[in-house]
Order: sequence, then C-alpha cells, then structure tokens
Amino acid sequence: MKNLITIGLPSKGRLKDRSISFFGKRGLQILQNKKERNYFGTIKNKPHIKIIFLHAKEIIQRLGDGTLDIGISGLDLLNESDKNLRRKINIKRKLEFGNANLVIAVPDAWIDVQTIADLEEISFDIRAKKNKRLRVATKYPNLTNDFLISKGVTQYKIIRSLGATETYPFIGSSEIITDITSTGKTLADNNLRVLKDGLILSSTACLFTAKKKAAKLQPFLNSLR
Repeated sequence: MKNLITIGLPSKGRLKDRSISFFGKRGLQILQNKKERNYFGTIKNKPHIKIIFLHAKEIIQRLGDGTLDIGISGLDLLNESDKNLRRKINIKRKLEFGNANLVIAVPDAWIDVQTIADLEEISFDIRAKKNKRLRVATKYPNLTNDFLISKGVTQYKIIRSLGATETYPFIGSSEIITDITSTGKTLADNNLRVLKDGLILSSTACLFTAKKKAAKLQPFLNSLR
C-alpha cells in the first residue's frame, strides 16, 4: 500500500496499555489478534495503518532504520542510543505516562557515601587498596558514562547488566549500579539507596517519528492533537 503508516508500540505491560489508550482517546481504536504471541494489529477503519508490538528498545532501533514511521517508547532509550541513530528520530510529544528516573544507587551499608563527590573519593580508595576500579552495573552504559565523566568521576568500570541490576552489588558483580526506577521501591527493597545528587535522567514515554518520513506523516500526526 502506497501510503502505509507503520506504528511501533510497546509489546507488554503498562506502557502497552497506556499507548493503546493514548490512541483510543483520539478516536483510533487499536485492534489486536488475541492469539498468543501475535505482534501485529490494526486501527479500526484505518486500513493504511499497521501496528507492530515490539520491545521498547527495538522501537527506537526500527525508527532509526526507517522500518517504523511512528513509535511510542521511552526518552531514556532514545538518549542511550547511538548519536547517529538519535539524529534520525524526532520527538513529537512527551506523553503523560511512563515516568521514571535513571539514578545512581549504592548499598545502604555505604553510610559515608551520600553524593557523587563521596563516590569519587571511594573510587580512589578502591583503586589504591585493591588496584581495581569501582564497578558500576547498568543497562545504560552511554548515559552512565556521560554522567560520571561530567561529574569528574574517573576511576570506574562499566559492567553491562543483562537483568536484575539491583542484585549485582550483592552477588559480587559490581559495587554500585545505575538503574531506571519509578518509585524507588525496588531499590529500597534490595537495600540500595539513591545518591542525593544521583539523578542522571528524568524519562517519560514519548511519541517519536522517523525524520525522513516527516512529510508523509504530518496529516496523521495532526489528527493526534
């Protein structure tokens, strides 16, 4: 179909539900086959629009390569992406859901570490006493690196997390972590505490578009206002 518009939406959880609701409130009813593991949908009475349900991170990738025209995903995932990919994506609107903070958290037992300055001091202690760098577990290596460098922290090593980042300090895989959190409860439940000045990024769900599709998309985007 010549004027087909492809939209990527989160495939699970509250982000999926809120994304569907966002379109529904604008008179666009999303229909999805109820079969298990069905990743495709449509919008009622809009045969030129195709919905694909994807992992939020993949939505960013597919917007960047032009596979998707429009997508809903997190600002954190866009900012974590490669600079060249970010240049290919427009932020059309910040939405009123999916709010979360990317933060630096340390074990509760580190009572003398309250700020980034304290963290830098202890990183030098670890280097001097153990000849090792402070290990920081994270799923956000780019944002974490940029933040720590901007704060003058140098004696650290990034450990890429594959899941359950909050466990890393307690299984010997890292000393501290950076992680995304909505309420901080999961961190607190795992005996972790956010540094007083440890906010890296305030994120929210956003409506994104592929830059190279701007002209084609404008009439549809106007209907979302």
